[in-house]
Order: sequence, then C-alpha cells, then structure tokens
Amino acid sequence: MTPDPAAVLVDRRGGVLLLQLSRPERRNALATPVLLAVADALRDADSNETVRAVVLTGGSAIFAAGADIGELEVSRSDDPVESPRYLAWQEIRAFPKPLIAAVEGWCLGAGAELMMCCDIVVAAKGARIGQPETNLGIIPGAGGTALLPRLIGRPAAMDMVLTGEPISAQRAYDLGLVSRVTETGSAIAEALELATKIATRAPQALAQAKASVRAALDTPFSTHIREERQRFISLLGGCEIREGISAFREKRSPVWR
Repeated sequence: MTPDPAAVLVDRRGGVLLLQLSRPERRNALATPVLLAVADALRDADSNETVRAVVLTGGSAIFAAGADIGELEVSRSDDPVESPRYLAWQEIRAFPKPLIAAVEGWCLGAGAELMMCCDIVVAAKGARIGQPETNLGIIPGAGGTALLPRLIGRPAAMDMVLTGEPISAQRAYDLGLVSRVTETGSAIAEALELATKIATRAPQALAQAKASVRAALDTPFSTHIREERQRFISLLGGCEIREGISAFREKRSPVWR
C-alpha cells in the first residue's frame, strides 16, 4: 500500500509546518494511505532542522470522522498486526518534535486516536470527540483502549468506549484530553500561534522535554526520575544552554542554531 500525498496538504509558516487532512468528500476518513502520508510528512519534518513544530488539523469543518469504512469491510481477522497501518501509527507516535492538534468539528474513532498522538490539543468550542467503534461491532484499534485510559482514567475511558457517545470540547478539557478550548475564533489560528511560540524555544531541549514527559505513561517513577536527570545532564554540555544563558544575561532573545 502506498501513501496518498494528495490527502495531506502541507503549508510552511516559518519554523512551523501545518499539515491538513484533505479528504472532505470522505469527512477526512483515515484510510491507510492517508495515515502513511501523515507519517511521511512527519518524517520529512523530522529531518528538516528548520522545522521546529508541527500543527496537524483536518480543516475548519471537521478533524476526522474515523477510519475508512470501505477499508474496514475488506479487512480480515487474519490480517497481520504489524501491517503498514500499524507501522504508520507507530511512526506518527514516535515523531520527536512538538506536535499540536487543532480540532474543529467532529473528531471520532481513528480521528480521536490521531489527536491523541499529538502533544498539545487545541479544540474549538464546538468540537465533538468520541470513540464510536463498538457501534460497528469492533473496538478502537490505535490507542482508544490503551492510551485513552492512561490520559483520562479508566472510568471516563470506559464511558466513552462502551457507550460510543461523543463528548464536548469542554468535557474533554475537564478530563485532561484537550489542552485548550477556544472560546471564540479558530482552533487552527490558536494552534498556529502556540506553535510559533514553541518554535522560538531551544529545539534540543524541546525534544528531550517531550520525550521525558511522554515517558511518564509507561515508566516507573524511580526509573523516570533517573532518566529525567540523565536528559538534563546531557543538555549541560551543549550549545543551547550556553546561548540561553548568554541571551538571558545580555537581555536579548536567544538564537538557536
């Protein structure tokens, strides 16, 4: 299976890359070629040192309405676990730079799981987020039962997965699934503004900070504390701390190279 590059629009905004799902006729359904295209775009962003942060969105009307039903219909119970789709999900989750989701409208099923791959989620006030897979006789297969309870707790995750009922952006914020809710205006605009601010910070420090925070999901506390200290020490001999301290003393903005 090959990526569908036409399904993902790429727009560069200085140090920020905007990736927009573009399958309006299918409500941005996340067929495997679409996920492969997202993974490809993130791989390119990772290799480009001038890209400091990425915003992922589905546009102003919808984030993504779930997986592709046509693809589900031809899937089989003997399909391999480590399929191209599974590997695409793994690559998206492993993206090391700051990844911000801008969620407008419906964000369901695989769309919610893609949102959960992001580090910060900015949701429009009218956004709706859900895991409706049990209505189709299946379960979430890319984080909806594994990552969701780790983010919002077992009771709330059970409610979302077993009922399939979507929750509001405010409810998602209260649960800790969403980082920010826009009272007015566009989630995309706010996410781009946030990404632009993050892009001005030290890139190596950002990568280490992201890796350390994410490790909290599956690392015992005593091990995590030690690994955090190791990451901290690894930055002490680098050029970023020298520039950061010099800029602080000279009362100027740092220049990261």
